Amino acid sequence: MRLIFAKKLGFCSGVRRAISLAQSIPTRDSKKGTVATPVYTLGPLIHNPQEIGCLERMGVKAISGLNQIKTGTLIVPSHGLPQPILKKIENTRFKLIDATCPFVKRAQKLAKSLHEKGYHVVIAGRKSHPEVISLLSFANGEASVVETPGDVEKINTSKKIGIISQTTQSVESFEKIVRRLKIKIKEPKIHNTICKETSQRQKEAKRLAGKSDLMIVIGGKNSANTTRLYNICKKVTPAYHIESPEELRPGWFNKKRVVGITSGTSTPDWIIKSVVENLGNPPHLNPLPRGRGDKKGQ
Repeated sequence: MRLIFAKKLGFCSGVRRAISLAQSIPTRDSKKGTVATPVYTLGPLIHNPQEIGCLERMGVKAISGLNQIKTGTLIVPSHGLPQPILKKIENTRFKLIDATCPFVKRAQKLAKSLHEKGYHVVIAGRKSHPEVISLLSFANGEASVVETPGDVEKINTSKKIGIISQTTQSVESFEKIVRRLKIKIKEPKIHNTICKETSQRQKEAKRLAGKSDLMIVIGGKNSANTTRLYNICKKVTPAYHIESPEELRPGWFNKKRVVGITSGTSTPDWIIKSVVENLGNPPHLNPLPRGRGDKKGQ
């Protein structure tokens, strides 16, 4: 069995930046050996449960609401936060560190700008995703979220329309929604805000799936971009979406000569290495962070 790998594996630049910011905050006073200022993220910093577990062991704790804490450092997740929550945090004693992905920031600014210019903002994405919830708030909560081309029919066309996208949206899905929108509305303002790294990985996943008898897609089950990679791959060849090597099953690989490996943008190298080592052919990745490559270190 031969393994072939996507050109891009592991963290994207936005996730790497968020993790780096979190890891740079001291959680313990090295001289006194005591806990330093508590560090929190409002919701998971990124969508990978295993990496979130690592951050928690370092002292960076994910919380679900501001009422759970009284003081400390608060990190904005890579997928952003709604404007009202950001304003509420600014009026508290929390030290705020913004780890919002620059691509998400751009989409937020466009949502706000379009709304202020009198456009009805349309967001192509998943309604329940934290990034989309954030984008809605930057359009003053007056935007429409479309998950499928059919949802375009529900849009109020009394105003001029401006469309943006969840940054991890499928390029194919966004293009289908835009085509349907153009049929219904004359000259909509179109901003493709899909992250370049995300779209590149989608194209690469499709190409790799075409060469493979089986695809293994590694990443959090709560990761939108990983799920999209899996959906792209399984249309071409049999595919499995896994978070860790424990999910691998020997029967998947019977009579499979070529197995393709890809990962979501929030999947750490140490998990990818662990999966690939279980398959017997490690790729060229960054060195394992100390303590993360084995269970003893975790």
